[in-house]
Parts: sequence; structure tokens; C-alpha cells
Amino acid sequence: MNLKLRFTALFTFFVAIVLVISSATIYILYYNSSTDDSYQRLHADAVKFYDHFIDLTAKDKSIFIAKSHEENNGSFSNEKLVIYDSAFKILFKDPDSVYTQLDTSLIQHIRSTPAFEYRYMSGNTECAAFYMPEHKIYILISAVDNDELAKLKRLKLILGSVFAGGLLITLLISIFFVTEILSPLTTLSAQMQRTTELNLSERLNIGKGKKEVNQIAKNFNAMLERLNQAFESQKSFVHHASHELRTPLATMLSQTESALRKDLSKDEYKEVLESLQEDQIGLIDLTNSLLLLSQYEKIQSSGKWPLMRIDEVLYDTISATKKMLQGVDVELQFTNVPDDEDELMIKGNEALLKVAFSNLIKNAWQYSSDKKVVVTIDAKDQMIYVYFDNHGSILTESEIEKLKVPFFRGSNAANVKGFGLGLSIVQRIITLHHGSFEYSFIEPFTNRFTTSFKAGA
Repeated sequence: MNLKLRFTALFTFFVAIVLVISSATIYILYYNSSTDDSYQRLHADAVKFYDHFIDLTAKDKSIFIAKSHEENNGSFSNEKLVIYDSAFKILFKDPDSVYTQLDTSLIQHIRSTPAFEYRYMSGNTECAAFYMPEHKIYILISAVDNDELAKLKRLKLILGSVFAGGLLITLLISIFFVTEILSPLTTLSAQMQRTTELNLSERLNIGKGKKEVNQIAKNFNAMLERLNQAFESQKSFVHHASHELRTPLATMLSQTESALRKDLSKDEYKEVLESLQEDQIGLIDLTNSLLLLSQYEKIQSSGKWPLMRIDEVLYDTISATKKMLQGVDVELQFTNVPDDEDELMIKGNEALLKVAFSNLIKNAWQYSSDKKVVVTIDAKDQMIYVYFDNHGSILTESEIEKLKVPFFRGSNAANVKGFGLGLSIVQRIITLHHGSFEYSFIEPFTNRFTTSFKAGA
């Protein structure tokens, strides 16, 4: 069952329940009112019969019967009357053929009420029993109120017609209402179905009304924007990766073909092989960087990472970097040394953090004018800041905006080997640790890369 049909069925069902309850309430109230009215008229007839019977007890029976029929209410049919004395002997009955026995329980019901009267229904027949204490007489009277039965029948027909008509109108209105309400969603659904990776730049139309539907459209457009950016980033990444891979491979192929076409001396062959080795090392570094980027796209931050001291991670990283980079000068210092070591603790993956810090140190060293890097730890207000400072050319605003984009290299990278992937890797690792990574300059010719983490998290 689709959404439109379910909404229509539910709406119609609830309205049907309301109509049934309303109709039943109207019928019950009218039924009670009509039976009360019938009883009052039947009671009036019984009193008239009783008055006549008292007045005419000494006269002829036929005179009483004639008078009783003259006073009979024309709306009643099959009216029956029986009068008993205190010994429960029948003093009078009309019609003469009626036979009834005064039940003991009925007598108890009559005598237990303050007005000495009792009413009950027997099918469609209204029945009443009275006790007249001044003459010690019991009166039983019953009749069918044809007028009220006819009215109740007409009321049933009217209520049934109203219910059927109301249900039909409700069904039609609910179909129109649900169609009108869901039409924007249907339009959105159609537009969503047409959306593929080939037309991610298209956006859903956002109307003026129906704020909820507009919000859905806005959220979907925002999702398309994120997907489009992800696809564009992926395309750019693949394009730059293929370009970076093609360049060293083409260079290696060119050197190999040149060496094969010529008869080279031993020293010349050695020179070619050393050049090929250098290109191969660069190719391996590029491949490793690409693998790291692809892996970090899939890694999710884990709450199960252990707590570690960030200064110890930095000491280990600096030591390993000095062994890897000959002549690198790295100085680690503290803005202030916290009394509590917990202020230097973060939850993290030690291997990933070492890769990030190593890339930052290497980047600062490569682009520094004096080949010196200053690493500063500043722990304050439940935050841990690590600054990587070097002296060199300041980046422009446009370069700062693209700094974390894979394969981007600034104007100061002309004489420095690299692929522009180091800071992209740093950004992903710091993000995995719920930290932040920013570039700034603190004074002329001093660059600063800042990483920040929440202590204990």
C-alpha cells in the first residue's frame, strides 16, 4: 500500500469512527427521549383508566369500556390494561382476551419505588405497572407507540444516509487533500529519480509555501552540493594523481630508451641508473602518499583509542625525523609546563599522529630559509596547541585557501621536490582526532602551522 492510499484510508477510517460515534449518540439520545415521552403518555392513559374505573365501579362494565376507548391515545396500538385488587384478583382487563399473571418480582419492583410505579420494555412494547395505595389497586398497562417507532425508523434511515454520504464525501476530500499535500513530494521524488552522477549540478526547485517540503528540498540540494564537491574532489584527485604518476614514468621511460639507443660508458650507465633510482624513490613516495590518503578516507575516529602524552609523541617524531632528514634542526619547547600531566593527554592513534607531525616538520624544514623548525606546545583551558614555526616566504591569501587541497603547491615550491600531498594528509589525520589545523603568520617571514586538540579527548 503506497503512502497516498494509506493516508486516505487512515483519514477516512478516523472520520468514519467519528460519524459512527456521533450517529450512535444521536440515536441513543433520541431513543431515550422518545421512550420517556411514550411512557409519560402511557402513564397518562393509565391514570385516566384508573379514574374512570373508580368513578364507574358501580355502573355497567360496557359503559366503562366505551369511555376507556374514547380516551385512548390514537398513537398507541395493541394497548392492553389489567387492574388488580390487593389480593391480586383481576378487577378489569381490556381487551377481554388478555391474560397476564401479576409476577411477585414485579410487585416488589413496584412497591420498592417511591412513586409506586415501574416501567420496562418488552421488545417494541412499552410496559408500565402502578400501585394506587389509596384504593390498594395495581394497574398493568402496555402498548406499542407506532408514531415513535416510525420516527425511530426514519431516524435510522437518516443517520445511515448521513453516514454513507459523509463517508463518501470524506473519501473524496481525503483523496484530494492527500494528493494536494503529497504533490510536492511526488515532484521531489521525480526530480530525485532523475538525479545521477552526471547531473549533480542540478538542484530541486524550492517553492514559496509548504515550509516542511521546502526544508526537504533544501536538505536534498545541500546533500547534492556535498556529493558534487566530493565527486569533483575525487575527479581532481584522480586527474592530479595520474598526472603526477605519468611525469616520473615518462621521465624514466625516456631515460631508459635513450640509454638503450646509445652505447654508454660505465660511468654514464651509472649516472642513468642513479637518475632512475631517484625517480623510482619519488614514485614510491608518491604511491605511499596516495595510499595513505585513500586509507584515511575510510578510517573513522575511534573512542577506543588510548590516552597518550602529546609531548612524548612529538619527542619520538622529532627523533625519527632527524634520522630521516640529514641536517634538520628541530627545537621543541613549552609555552608553559602544566602541573597536571592530564593536560597533555589526548585520545589518539600514535602512528597516525607521528605521520601528521612528521609531515608538518618536514614541510616547515623544506620551506624554511634557515633550515630550522621550532615546535611549541601550549596547554591551556583544556586545550592543547602545537605550533610549527619556520622562517620563510609568507603565503598569499589565494595560496592559504588552497593549502589543504591535494597536489596544490605554492609559489615557493618551485625548487623543492614534492607532490603537494603532505598537508592534505595532515588535515585528514587531525580531523580524525577531532582537532583543528590552521595556517597563519605571526610576524614578517615567520610561518606558523597550528594543530589543536581537546585535552583528554
